[in-house]
Formats: sequence, C-alpha cells, structure tokens
Amino acid sequence: MYENKRLGFLFVLPFVLGVLLFKMFPFVMSFALSFTQYDLIDPPQYVGLENYRELALDDPLFRKSLGVTLLFAVLAVPLRVGFALFIAHVLNFRLRGINFFRAAFYLPSILGGSIAVAVLWRFIFAKHGLVNLLMMQAGMEPIAWLADEHYSMWTIVLLFTWQFGSAMVIFLAALQNVPVSLYEAAECDGASKLQQFWSITVPLITPVIFFNMIMQMVHAFQEFNGPYMITEGGPLSSTYVLALYIYDQSFRFFNLGYGAALSWVLFALVGSLSAISFWSSKYWVFYAGEKEQRK
Repeated sequence: MYENKRLGFLFVLPFVLGVLLFKMFPFVMSFALSFTQYDLIDPPQYVGLENYRELALDDPLFRKSLGVTLLFAVLAVPLRVGFALFIAHVLNFRLRGINFFRAAFYLPSILGGSIAVAVLWRFIFAKHGLVNLLMMQAGMEPIAWLADEHYSMWTIVLLFTWQFGSAMVIFLAALQNVPVSLYEAAECDGASKLQQFWSITVPLITPVIFFNMIMQMVHAFQEFNGPYMITEGGPLSSTYVLALYIYDQSFRFFNLGYGAALSWVLFALVGSLSAISFWSSKYWVFYAGEKEQRK
C-alpha cells in the first residue's frame, strides 16, 4: 500500500511542480511586485500602496481602459452566449449532415484566438476591405470601421462573438439532455415551439447558461489579441482594454510594478463580478430537484 502511494505521488509530481512553478509562483510574485517600482534592470524598490494610489487618483488612462473593458464585456458576453445558444438550438435538430454543420460551426473557436485570424479580421474591416465592398455593392456608404471611434469597438466585439464554438458545444450537450417527454407533453397542451423553448428548455439549462456566462465574462476581461492586432487600442483609445494597458505598462514602458498592480485590480474586478454572479444565481439558476423546493 505504501509503495502504491509513493507511485501515485510520483505520477502527480510533474503536475504539482508545474502548478507551483508556473502558476502559484508568478501569482505570488506579481502581488509582491505590485508594491514596488521595478523596471527589469534595477532591483525592485518598495513603494507601498503608491501604485494603487496612482491608478485610483492620478491615472485617467486607467479609468479610460477600465470603462472600455466594461463596455466590451457588456456588449460581447451576451452576444456570444446568446448566439451560441441559438446555434446550439438549431444544431440540436436531427437533420441530414448535421455532424458536418456542428464541426463547421465549432471551427471558429479553434482559429479565432490566433494572431493570423486577427490580422485577417483587420483586413476584412479595412477601408477597402470585404465588409465595405459588400456594403458598396448593396448601395450603402462605406464605414471607417477601424478609424471611427463609434464603430471600432464593434470590430473586436464581432470577432469575440464569432468565437462561440466552445460555448455552443456545451449548450448542445445540455440541450440533448432535456427529456423529450416534456416537449411531447407541451405539444399535447398546445404549446408553440417558442413557448416550449422559454418554459422548458431555458429553465432546465440555466446551470449551463450560468456556467457559460461566467466563463465568457472571464474571457472577455482578458481579451487582448483583438484590440492589439486589429485596432491597436485606437482610435482615441476607444478599444484600449485593460489587458492592453497592462501589457504596455509592463513590457513597453518596463513599469512592471505598476503593471502588476493593474493586473491585481483586474483580478479583483473579475473576482467581484464572479461573486456577484454566484450570489444572483440563486434567484434564476435552477438545478435538478431544486425548483420545487424554492417555491
């Protein structure tokens, strides 16, 4: 028995070392560096809460990037979750060649986060890109998607929404677990397809909706490739999300102490919003056997 325990510990040792070295150590060090002034050359100088005081009181660019990040999350998360649920509902029907369409709709989630797709997206929304060419063919005026602050945010929101494949697969698995007998009973009562969706499907998959909302919210607050490669944070900082500001402070201006403080603010923000989401879930998320108990 003792030898089996030693063998088990030996098998999990690489994973434990990986977590300690590449997860916990950077996590703790970033917190320690957030109280210092550090430029990668000179030794870190302890400055206490100065970094946090500066970003809270004397940094208008931080407030700008925070507002842009919140706006991006508010726009992008519901669009991605809603679109993923809609496509999953469509792909849940038994149609000829449905497996091909399921794979085709999942493909963007594999490619969407890559730099190559971000560059391609930038060309699509360029002044003479595919989108404007199609608009001109339809008799509409072209739009400066990447140069107009009123439209630039939508380019990265659409890219984020386009990467809905992972959420779609999770929704599809949840939809396939909804008992068919409930739909048959609803049809006997004269319920329409829309009524069945809102009265049967949505309540039964609220745990999955909640899970996808949390995961996509965390992803949205960490979005970097789109704003960096497509709009470079512009124009007029309209797409200058907090992750891009953290990158600039840490690796462009070599102000790693301040960048660490910004990252911990982002961590606190995501943690707070997640906690609020978990608190609110007791009012609208229903697990098996709990709906009747809450009445």
